[in-house]
Amino acid sequence: MDNVQELDAELTAEPRPDESVAIQFGGFLLKLSLDWIVLRASENMHRLLGQSHVTLIDEPLGRFVHSQALHDLRNLFSRLSGTTGIARAYGVRLTDDRDLFDIAFQLSEGRVILEAVPSPGEGFGQAFGTVGGLIAGLNESRGQTLLDAGARRMRALTGYDRVTLLCGDRRAESSRGDFHAPADLAEALPALIADTEASAVPVFPRSANDRSIEAALMGIPSERALASLRDAGIRSTMCVKFDDGEFRCDCRRPSAPNLEIHAAAELFVQLFAMRLEIDRLRDR
Repeated sequence: MDNVQELDAELTAEPRPDESVAIQFGGFLLKLSLDWIVLRASENMHRLLGQSHVTLIDEPLGRFVHSQALHDLRNLFSRLSGTTGIARAYGVRLTDDRDLFDIAFQLSEGRVILEAVPSPGEGFGQAFGTVGGLIAGLNESRGQTLLDAGARRMRALTGYDRVTLLCGDRRAESSRGDFHAPADLAEALPALIADTEASAVPVFPRSANDRSIEAALMGIPSERALASLRDAGIRSTMCVKFDDGEFRCDCRRPSAPNLEIHAAAELFVQLFAMRLEIDRLRDR
């Protein structure tokens, strides 16, 4: 299906607004074809590219961003092709605006899902720099002690108020103060939730039938999941999964989406999973 046919199919669906795919407030999303034609755009895109989201549709992204930024992003994309990973670029100036943005993009259902958030502007590299030391501190830990230490170190890395680790049928938690309820890891959540009380930003053209955007880091969870988080006093979360489980990070206050912290947490989890495997082999 070519770009025009895809747009026609999405526009004729005409779902109710509450059924539309959306992204969280504070983030921006573009759905691109493999040749980087804009297929869909979050309706706040004017704040990122200075252009209406309607204007972007079916146009090359290169019309709206600096050529150097596009060149760098496409080089990253060329190394990502054929994988299921997430590529990230930090401190990118996309237009003549002075603001810098951190960008994450991934392949999903044959499309490029590109997300952007304002760059924090300071402290870049600090999170990555601490991962090695945090993992080294786990060398002598085994069994439940290893899980407990993993949860504590993830909380130190991310700065969230509570980290819950689920590993198979085992569980560990590290918390700063009490929460109204334990973390409900049965609820599926996107990787990052900045504020459980913020309004969502629809993605244009509005359609509920878009599986590719389900992979977005800052997608919208179900209303039931949001209500459950609010009832537990949680305003922001970060989730990092691995083969045998998941780290769920919760905070009582809103947290601006930070792609570097999320990437550092992913690196920590990859190394932690290796420590878990070593511990499993020792018990054989």
